[in-house]
Amino acid sequence: MSHFEPYFAPGRVLLFNLLGALLVWSWLSPSLLFWTVWDDAVFFTTNAWLREDNAAWVLFVAFTNNRLFDVASLLVLLGLFIWAMRHDTQPQHRLLRWGGIGLTMLLSAVFIAQGVSMTVPYTHPSPTLVYENVNLITEMVEFSTKDSSASSFPGNHGINLFLFTAFMWRFASAKVALASAVTAVLLSAPRILGGAHWISDIYFAALAINLIVTPWILLTPLGPILARALTGWLVKVRSALPQVA
Repeated sequence: MSHFEPYFAPGRVLLFNLLGALLVWSWLSPSLLFWTVWDDAVFFTTNAWLREDNAAWVLFVAFTNNRLFDVASLLVLLGLFIWAMRHDTQPQHRLLRWGGIGLTMLLSAVFIAQGVSMTVPYTHPSPTLVYENVNLITEMVEFSTKDSSASSFPGNHGINLFLFTAFMWRFASAKVALASAVTAVLLSAPRILGGAHWISDIYFAALAINLIVTPWILLTPLGPILARALTGWLVKVRSALPQVA
């Protein structure tokens, strides 16, 4: 069956939802300190690496938390998207079909962002704002960078990276999907290394949100049908445009 054919996989939806629910339970359960221990362990370990005598590492972390790196990250994702499109075995309307997939992904990102803002009442500041006497990369470099956030939970950066990965797993080849998963891990790391996010902001909150919501988009007819409808709209738009001789 084609990657682009709509289908409903209730067993897989249930499995991913249960994994998401398990993550939520692991974070809410008062008898477990799993995420608290990992949050502190990762932050204090990585923050200790940010020292004046470790200038190369400080520059690396600061650069990867600069706005220019965000642009580079978008270009990396665009490269993966083009890779997926070029390996699509269905040549007819390939460009417009992937345009439809891209628009569906964008609409999904907006839907999830709005849903999170309306249904998740909890947030917290980043570790660099919680603890005193910590190393701050903003005080170590002379260019703009980020090492704190008043509202770091959930990690919106991580939500979008995992959403992109989910779309690649649904519509692209196995190689592209695996590369996307690795890329999501690498591109979400700078926020943690710089102290702007706890590890749970990404690997609990962002991941749990995707495990609960995204299967209902991609493992039901909803996502593929929307992508197909948007592809049809793009085809009509292109047909209506004047043809260049």
